[in-house]
Amino acid sequence: MIKELVKGMAFTLKNMLSKPITMQWPEEQKPAPPRHRGRHILHRYDNGMEKCIGCELCSGACPVGCIYVGPAENDPAHPVSPGERYAVRYEINLMRCIYCGYCAEACPTEAITLGPRYDLADYRRERLVATKEDLLEAWPSFDQSLRPNLPRPRRPHGRGADRGRACHRAAGGTLAFATPGECWRGGGPPPGASAPR
Repeated sequence: MIKELVKGMAFTLKNMLSKPITMQWPEEQKPAPPRHRGRHILHRYDNGMEKCIGCELCSGACPVGCIYVGPAENDPAHPVSPGERYAVRYEINLMRCIYCGYCAEACPTEAITLGPRYDLADYRRERLVATKEDLLEAWPSFDQSLRPNLPRPRRPHGRGADRGRACHRAAGGTLAFATPGECWRGGGPPPGASAPR
């Protein structure tokens, strides 16, 4: 019995003097395993063009239907992707996604992959609809190098993209989220409210 007590005290003293392994999250993040399926990433080519050609195969392969792709014709003078089409709107509902990876397997250009990010919790459901702007790889000089003389195009926003606009309760008790051209489903601000900025 004394032997076990000495072994237990030795183990305690050894761990008391060792360096703690606590990570200071979110400043420090635990590295994910190489095959981890986390938050999606839309990739770009080295010249900054988007790999997504708007073929909607990822949307068709998704078993839960959480991906929406809105394709548009590519402008030959200022292409966004190397194909004839590109995804003008790309949304993934992260609450419905089961992170199976079928979208990455179905993509012919390897435009979408599941990345290492695992911090997916939020307090509002609207923020868990990832739009194209949230998913695209960062490429700081993309707009300047591709379209130096044109004004920046208006960014499309998803239905649930919470961009700091007011959210009003429309008639009938349903929530209506602000989009670039409207404040609620009735078009314009609701009675007694000011227009969003």
